[in-house]
Amino acid sequence: MSYLTEAQHKIVSDAVGEAELTTSGEILTVLADRSDGYSDISLFWAAALSFTAMSLFAALPQPFLDFWDSLFGGWGHEWSTGELASMTIALGLITFVIAWAVQLWDPLRFALIPGPVKTARVHGQAVKHFKVGAEARTHGHTGILIYLSMREHRAEIVADQPIAEKVPAEIWGEAMADMLVEIRQGHIAEGMAAGVRDVGQVLSEHFERADDDENELPDRLIEV
Repeated sequence: MSYLTEAQHKIVSDAVGEAELTTSGEILTVLADRSDGYSDISLFWAAALSFTAMSLFAALPQPFLDFWDSLFGGWGHEWSTGELASMTIALGLITFVIAWAVQLWDPLRFALIPGPVKTARVHGQAVKHFKVGAEARTHGHTGILIYLSMREHRAEIVADQPIAEKVPAEIWGEAMADMLVEIRQGHIAEGMAAGVRDVGQVLSEHFERADDDENELPDRLIEV
């Protein structure tokens, strides 16, 4: 799924190119639809609801049995132990399938994912992208990644060790805030460009551009 047009991609790429004119730092930008499939969370909710349904049936079977008899117009009968066991298992399986199926709708699935889980998965994915695309891939180890994950509504900034040693983490928080102000208004490209400019300004204070500096990482925005 592509979020940005070619013109919007150019807004981000141009911002990266301009930011790197005054610093030896190399900025990599990644825009992701999501950072994980969260199938384990969907499985958890489906299993939890399934066991809850079976537990309720085991504790209060009569309302369920009366409802069953009313559906099929029965007069009611004495349920055997085997029938009750089968009914319990069937109820659990039906609940599991329904709970799993409704979570295929992304808005509900992501609403059911705890915030700390989203934050951890986004951070983990950002670190993976950084290790593949930026870590130790520049001459002075001055690579930095701006990562935005749309479904989770979260962003991460990950930097090479020399940058992390000189720039406190809270400084990147300011860049993140400027970026998210625009993104919350639906201006994704403009938001990422704002984040790039803030990051570039910070980098230029600590890592000045040398005369023989080369562009070692792509300026273009990567959508995944």
